[in-house]
Amino acid sequence: MKWEEERRSDNVEDRRGISLRGGAIGLGSVVVALVAALLGAPDDLVRKLLGGGDGTTTSVQNPQPRNPQEEKLADFVSVILASTEDVWSAVLPASGPRYTPPKLVLFSDAVESACGMNSAAVGPFYCPPDRKVYLDLHFFAELDRRFGAPGDFAQAYVVGHEVGHHVQNLLGISARAESERARLSRADGNHLSVEIELQADCLAGVWAFHANRTRRLLEPGDVEEGLRAAAAIGDDTLQKAARGRVVPESFTHGSSAQRTHWLKRGLQSGRVADCDTFSATSL
Repeated sequence: MKWEEERRSDNVEDRRGISLRGGAIGLGSVVVALVAALLGAPDDLVRKLLGGGDGTTTSVQNPQPRNPQEEKLADFVSVILASTEDVWSAVLPASGPRYTPPKLVLFSDAVESACGMNSAAVGPFYCPPDRKVYLDLHFFAELDRRFGAPGDFAQAYVVGHEVGHHVQNLLGISARAESERARLSRADGNHLSVEIELQADCLAGVWAFHANRTRRLLEPGDVEEGLRAAAAIGDDTLQKAARGRVVPESFTHGSSAQRTHWLKRGLQSGRVADCDTFSATSL
């Protein structure tokens, strides 16, 4: 990606080096939650598993020497966030509300949000109540080494996906989905979660379409990096790696094929209307 000369966002909140102490997260909870995440458990369940203890935490400054490679990643993330701000400020009003950008919180190991206490084991996430994206930069190393999905556009896709959830929140999709989920069976609730996640994948593609059209950010091979990342974190791929078999009814994010399909759809179309996973006859 050609990103070095692009503008940086003012909406990055850096909480790296702040340790959270107390009864909220224990090692056992982290291990259980990580296994649950790999087996396709819903995000809210994983976060509850990470939110044990008495709920009392304290923040402790734990300054560490800054790694130049990590600082470059933080700079990159700021550029990608700025790009999403530019794109969605222009694109979203045509679909409804004026775009108000989210904050992106960089953290290490664990973080407290309006959605509760969360460990880095849960991966990057978006919290609707406080309208913030949370990211431990070490996830990018995991994306490379553990999931076999290296590359800067693979990393940008992750940010674009989480910002896609923010767009869903602004459009009222998140609130409607949560209201509907309360009336659904577990299997139907899982299917609804898949629709939500696949739409966020598509919206990440919509962002990339417009960012490339206006700023020429993408280079040869970038799209393949993003599609490889989407495939690597498909529910079927994760379940097969974790337990050797696939249970489609437990999917909460979509299969590898579904995730690549919807990301590609957004990349090719650039239209929010084409990301309507809820009305699609087939995902």
